[in-house]
Amino acid sequence: MAVSTQVSLVPPFTRESATAKVRRAEDGWNTRDPETVSLAYTVDSRWRNRSEFVNGREAIVAFLTRKWSRELEYRLIKELWAFDGARIAVRFAYECHDAQGQWWRSYGNENWEFDEQGLMKARYACINDLAITEAERLFHWPIGRRPDDHPELSDLGL
Repeated sequence: MAVSTQVSLVPPFTRESATAKVRRAEDGWNTRDPETVSLAYTVDSRWRNRSEFVNGREAIVAFLTRKWSRELEYRLIKELWAFDGARIAVRFAYECHDAQGQWWRSYGNENWEFDEQGLMKARYACINDLAITEAERLFHWPIGRRPDDHPELSDLGL
């Protein structure tokens, strides 16, 4: 699904703009570039990620740098769950492996809130991890943006 440049990605969201916002976030995270990803958040953005609390862009960059130094070959799919006004709820799954070669699929839900410029000011993530074998992997595209023709979470039965 290519994101149209004609869709306004600021609140209040429509189904089309919320879906585009989710894909834009997925694309950003799949770059695994903490500095670039941090620019989608307000300078004072507040996060809860699992049991960790992250506040502000500098802390987001530090968090993502740590995350992607241990979550190797990271690939993520996000899917719109619900939206209203300036809020979007998503479900997601990502696959990666650790330094020992153990593959993981992590499942979760995120609740997002945006400011008037479309920057995320709050992110609350709940995540569960499942050890998988390499043969159980479902996300095989080259590192980077998920191809438009790759199945989404619902298509994969996740």
